[in-house]
Amino acid sequence: MEIQLLLAVGLGIALLLFLILKLKIQAFLALLIVCIFVGILAGMPAGDIMETMKEGMGSTLGFVATVVGLGALFGGILEQSGGAKALASFILKKTGEKNAPWAMMITGFIVAIPVFFDVAFIILVPITYALSKKTGKSLILYAIPLLAGLAITHCFIPPTPGPIAVADILGADLGWVILFGFAAGIPAAILSGPLFARLLTKSLYVAPKSFTEDSAPEDQMPSAKMITAIIFVPIFLIVLNTLMASPLVDASDFPNWINYMVNLLGHPFTALIIANLLAWYFLGVKRGVTKDKLLKIAAKSFESAGIIILLTGAGGAFKQILINTGAGEMITNNLNESFINPLLFGFIVAALIRVLQGSSTVAMITAAGITAPLLEGANYAESQISLIVIAVASGALILSHVNDSGFWLVGQYIGLNEKQTFKSWTVMTTIISLVGLGVSSLLWYLL
Repeated sequence: MEIQLLLAVGLGIALLLFLILKLKIQAFLALLIVCIFVGILAGMPAGDIMETMKEGMGSTLGFVATVVGLGALFGGILEQSGGAKALASFILKKTGEKNAPWAMMITGFIVAIPVFFDVAFIILVPITYALSKKTGKSLILYAIPLLAGLAITHCFIPPTPGPIAVADILGADLGWVILFGFAAGIPAAILSGPLFARLLTKSLYVAPKSFTEDSAPEDQMPSAKMITAIIFVPIFLIVLNTLMASPLVDASDFPNWINYMVNLLGHPFTALIIANLLAWYFLGVKRGVTKDKLLKIAAKSFESAGIIILLTGAGGAFKQILINTGAGEMITNNLNESFINPLLFGFIVAALIRVLQGSSTVAMITAAGITAPLLEGANYAESQISLIVIAVASGALILSHVNDSGFWLVGQYIGLNEKQTFKSWTVMTTIISLVGLGVSSLLWYLL
């Protein structure tokens, strides 16, 4: 029976990669096909396969769809208001041109919290062009730190879809994930951003090409301080709720109504609803944006969220198939016998899928589905499960190359050929990945 289950899982993963890589089938459809395939090979009745898929899809999307939808709506309003550019300009003014690489890293780190990676990159890349033209230095000096900040937040820090999905599939607490995301992300950003960029410019000079943008004048953009405050409202509420529920704080020391309000407002649903209402009013209504335009912005922002939601649901279905077939329990037993740390296991699986099929989001979700059964029945602390989320996210960032859409997006906008993109972007993602693994492993043994 164990051989049959192992064969089912192995062939299922191989089929998933074949469908996505060779046949170019959309990942959502591929995941559903593989769910059925693994269920058949594992000997599940036909009705049970479908019920298991429905169970996995429903249980995952009940949380993820709401959070991703609210996050997309928030990002859409922020993008249309010009708030991201206003924040970048403010940071540059405060740091000066000498520290501009650090400013771009910080900007990318902050802006990618509510905005999808590719959207945030396209919004902010004109600033790197302006800096390069003004200083005469390589575009790489400013673009790589920006990309490092964006990539790290995109994979490490909720409410971006990847870590949200992984946290939900593994059953991790979002507050801990946010805290550990910052703990791993900050050193990763420093090493892969400004420091790596400065080293890289010694052997790679990239001149900025002409770049046009349709944006509102700076004096019509919202205040950078307002943007920062709105972005950190949901993060603060979620982290506060986590701290109140942790052993670090004795909730009984506070009145019941305070615990109730913190628990209510600190839930990701409520926190993001509040952030959206703040953005809706201060970035929209108060600045004279019509209700019709705000509704159009909302509708457009949901377009980018749709595929993420469906893909996440399919990942949840795959996870449930592995659990209900008993494959997860078998893998858990073999893992325990081989003494492989689940954190390292999650990283390796995510890294293999990332290298083979390209998408960091697909790698994260698929690896989470494969890793989740290992945690069933195990007595891991919430902090440890959250560290596994960071390890999976780290593995999903490694070695971006030609099968990753981000590889081509970066090369196109910065003006790099394939060799230069490997030398810069690919190495940068690998640095982030290894630092993330190192920090999460260190915290695993310290906590």
